[in-house]
Amino acid sequence: EPILPSSANLFIFLMAPVITFTLSLVAWAVIPFDYGMVLSDLNVGILYLFAISSLGVYGIIMAGWSSNPKYAFSGALRSAAQMVSYEVSIGLIIITVLICVGSCNFSEIVIAQKQIWFGIPLFPVLIMFFISRLAETNRAPFDLPEAEAELVA
Repeated sequence: EPILPSSANLFIFLMAPVITFTLSLVAWAVIPFDYGMVLSDLNVGILYLFAISSLGVYGIIMAGWSSNPKYAFSGALRSAAQMVSYEVSIGLIIITVLICVGSCNFSEIVIAQKQIWFGIPLFPVLIMFFISRLAETNRAPFDLPEAEAELVA
C-alpha cells in the first residue's frame, strides 16, 4: 500500500526512487563480474561510475523537495551536501589506485591485482576509502542527515 503525503507533488515524489534505483542499476554496466564478462568495457569506466554516482544526489533532492514539509527538504539538503563533500575525498583516493594501474578501465584494474591485491600495499588508502564510503552512504557515525537527536528533543 503506497503511503503518499497529502501535500506532495506526486509525480516527482514517485519518480525520485525510480530515478535513484535506475542510476544504481546503470552503474553496474562497467563492473566486471569475471574475466571478459562485463556489460560495457569502457576505457573510462571509473569516470563513468563517478558520473553516475554523482547523479544519485538528484533523486534525494527530488524526494525531499517533492514531499513539501520543510524538515524533509532540510534533511535532503543535508544528505546531498554530505554525499557531495565526500565524493571529493573518494575521487582523490581512487586516483591513487589509477596511478598504480595507469588506466581507468575496470578490467585492467582487476588484471593489475593478479599478483597482489591493492588493499595490502595501499592499506592506509583502503581505510580512508572505507571511512569515506561510510560517510557518503550516511551510515553511523556519519548519519547526521537523519537528525535523531534533534527530532527527539
